Amino acid sequence: MRWITFDCFGTLIDWRHGIGTSLELIAPAKGDDLLAAYLRHENDVEAAAPRTRYREVMAEALRRACADLDVTLNDDDASVLATTLPYWPVFGEVGAELSALRTAGLRLALLTNCDRDLIAQTLRRLPVPFDAVVTAEDVGAYKPDEAHFERFRKAYEPAEWVHVAQSHFHDMIPARRLGIRRVWINRHGERPADAGVVREVLPDLRGLLAAVERA
Repeated sequence: MRWITFDCFGTLIDWRHGIGTSLELIAPAKGDDLLAAYLRHENDVEAAAPRTRYREVMAEALRRACADLDVTLNDDDASVLATTLPYWPVFGEVGAELSALRTAGLRLALLTNCDRDLIAQTLRRLPVPFDAVVTAEDVGAYKPDEAHFERFRKAYEPAEWVHVAQSHFHDMIPARRLGIRRVWINRHGERPADAGVVREVLPDLRGLLAAVERA
């Protein structure tokens, strides 16, 4: 079986747009600043409490971001990201590229830092079906912990496997440690110090099938 695993948010779903526009609802004109502050905190919250549900991770990271910027956050507004997450937009090229992988006979899976109920709602927005999903809730850990990858490998024993993701930190680094072939979707033009360890790099998913075959 030939498998392609994906990160979801940032790779298939435009989570920065989703978070930024959601935060505008509670703090008009401060969405971009809150997004930047939120991104600084989310990894720390996940690392400190890896068994915490993702909806609670988002709420706590938002509380910290608001505190940084002296933004008043009402208690019932802390759940805004979990509420809006199912409506965050899919990147425009995703449908065609996933369909091409399907046509080529590849199986598709998600390895996501998310809860089961939230990813179930997101799957309804993705334009092709997925054959498997591994969540942070399933493994009791958040990437860059290797638990997602280990669970997938044990459950599906892929004969060939390429992992595709936007986050160098959360996905490329652990995939490299485990010897998994990988394609980096570098949507933000990042230049990490060890970027050279990923041979296949694309600015978005266009041309993904060819990159997967090279990998």
